[in-house]
Amino acid sequence: MSYTAHQDTFSRDHLPPREQWPELIFELPELQFPERLNCATELLDRWVEAGQGDRLCIQGEGLRWTYADLQAQANAMAHVLVQDLGLVPGNRVLLRGANTPYLAACWFAIQKAGGIAVATMPLLRCGELVQVIQKAEVSHALCDERLIAELRSAQAKCPTLRQVLLFHSEASDGLEARAANKPGTFRNVDTGAEDCSLIAFTSGTTGKPKGTMHFHRDVMAICRCWPPHVLKPLPEDVFIGSPPLAFTFGLGGLLLFPMTVGASTVLLEKASPEALLAAIETYRATICFTAPTSYRVMSPQLGGHDVSCLRRCVSAGEALPAATRALWKAASGIELIDGIGATELLHIFISHEAERAKPGATGVPVPGYRAVVLDDAGYVLPAGQVGRLAVKGPTGCRYLADDRQQAYVLNGWNLTGDAYCVDVDGYFIYQARTDDMIISGGYNIAGPEVEACLLLHPSVAECGVVGQADEARGQIVKAFVVLRAGEVASDALVQALQDFVKAHLAPYKYPRVIEFCATLPRTETGKLQRFRLRENGP
Repeated sequence: MSYTAHQDTFSRDHLPPREQWPELIFELPELQFPERLNCATELLDRWVEAGQGDRLCIQGEGLRWTYADLQAQANAMAHVLVQDLGLVPGNRVLLRGANTPYLAACWFAIQKAGGIAVATMPLLRCGELVQVIQKAEVSHALCDERLIAELRSAQAKCPTLRQVLLFHSEASDGLEARAANKPGTFRNVDTGAEDCSLIAFTSGTTGKPKGTMHFHRDVMAICRCWPPHVLKPLPEDVFIGSPPLAFTFGLGGLLLFPMTVGASTVLLEKASPEALLAAIETYRATICFTAPTSYRVMSPQLGGHDVSCLRRCVSAGEALPAATRALWKAASGIELIDGIGATELLHIFISHEAERAKPGATGVPVPGYRAVVLDDAGYVLPAGQVGRLAVKGPTGCRYLADDRQQAYVLNGWNLTGDAYCVDVDGYFIYQARTDDMIISGGYNIAGPEVEACLLLHPSVAECGVVGQADEARGQIVKAFVVLRAGEVASDALVQALQDFVKAHLAPYKYPRVIEFCATLPRTETGKLQRFRLRENGP
């Protein structure tokens, strides 16, 4: 067993057996890591030690911190965790708050103290928090004072949660007040490269979140694969976006990746499409991370904002429809960088540079990763055939005490649960989640393909497509459609949409049932929850 600094060995004790891990590959020279590694040292402290502590690091409402400012805040908070709350290396610390500089400082404080960050979405309710706390046996929590009610209710049901401390609080015993009396220096715990750094819970598109365990080495590995080879950020860049830091897409895109190159980030508590556009203009942001839905909503609003500062726009979280790519390109002049990642692998592993984008395709494997499409027997399929996406690289799935580990890993490959095919140029083309494939009358139909077609129709703002049980066909295609403002639902419009799909796709793929609705169910990260459409409708 490799070196560990963890005194609390819960995470190591609850890793899946090593023979159930995926194969990890470290082929790039920059992926050769030492046995001892603390990601806070690499991402934050090294800039100060190199004499660049005065570089702008994080901005938020009313706050503008340099790298030295963030380091001092994180160091003082680390002292609070250790001295006041009794944290020992390996303890799990729940984070609850919207995206703010203080939440980022809390995350780094946990890393410095050798703890394990368990970040949670701000909208989670008591029952959902209980599942997370109990699964990870969380002992400490740092919570935004404005979000404490649900956590207090959860704490009453979770005896492992001994310490809860509030931030964004003016209380004399709050985190800010305590940290103000602590030194601005801290000796980071000398964690091992394979010491767990964070436990990220899946965002719940299937309704069954799982805890994924990632090491300090994993945090640094994702910083050395996709960003330098695809995004190509500059030290002068200003990052901005909508995904919560509790979502690994947001953690990487809005915190880890800018700090990898000494750039700065803007953390927004509320990042609706309208608010995000205004913030891009205000902060002169140059790199934006958000979901396809947001780009679609923002496109017609660009004329009212000066976003000439933008140079890179990244889409992830769910499949990017070709119509949305074209809409954003026409409005902004910027080609979206699409990518697919997974909480299980921490971040993006298939993507493309903006200059090599291909409409309808996600991209090619990111340097450091390999990807293939497998059939049901585990054999690699040739170009053009749809199968299960399989990936391996320097990161991989390690579920926290979960029997589903054996289903996710096959012969060393991570099976992401996505159906893909590869074209003759080696581009990976998304079809559906494997559980979103609709089998109707013997035909396999990818729901997202029908969604992408419907989104081309001028009356459609959003849509979700699922299979509905049918006695004659097994399943039929059902579409839930949100209309654009001013459009009126009618039988004639149903017929028009059905005819539109028949004209653009094979006729058997058209939605035999269309239901108009005001909204679609989405996760806090913007992913469409098709399982809820299948179960209950919108």
